[in-house]
Amino acid sequence: MSKTTDGGADAPSLTATACRAVGCILAVARPVAQVALRVALAVPFYRSGLTKWDGFLQLSDSAVYLFEEEFKLHVFGLAIDYPVPAVTAFMAGVAEIALPVLLVLGLGTRFAAFGLLAMTAIIQLTIPDGWANFHLPWAAMALALIAWGGGRFSLDHLAGRMGLLPWRC
Repeated sequence: MSKTTDGGADAPSLTATACRAVGCILAVARPVAQVALRVALAVPFYRSGLTKWDGFLQLSDSAVYLFEEEFKLHVFGLAIDYPVPAVTAFMAGVAEIALPVLLVLGLGTRFAAFGLLAMTAIIQLTIPDGWANFHLPWAAMALALIAWGGGRFSLDHLAGRMGLLPWRC
């Protein structure tokens, strides 16, 4: 028999009812939040990646120009040129397309989120004034995905349930 405040014999306690309600909310909110995090982090990087290409594996001239002339790494008060700007622009362009696609699919979620976290750190060194509005939220989303994975609605989860991965994601 459960305890009640009104003297009813089988009425559930207010605490038990609240706990069941919270459990139901969490069962829906957690996987939906993980999908939302994956998409929210993927969108700005993917959109940026689209601007770097003129066609399939054809890097735009403007992307190379930015890495040659405009973008500098700001370290210890110095503005340092990017090494091998054409290669750096190509790698950034590939990563800005591939990693967001992996995130949206929830495939290699932690790996993709870590890659975007590393890119966020490099972007922070390139554009130091963007930390509060862009880089901090991106880093927080990436860290959450690294910590908790892609969630129930991800290919990682499906692959884990099918026994295709030696670990559970």
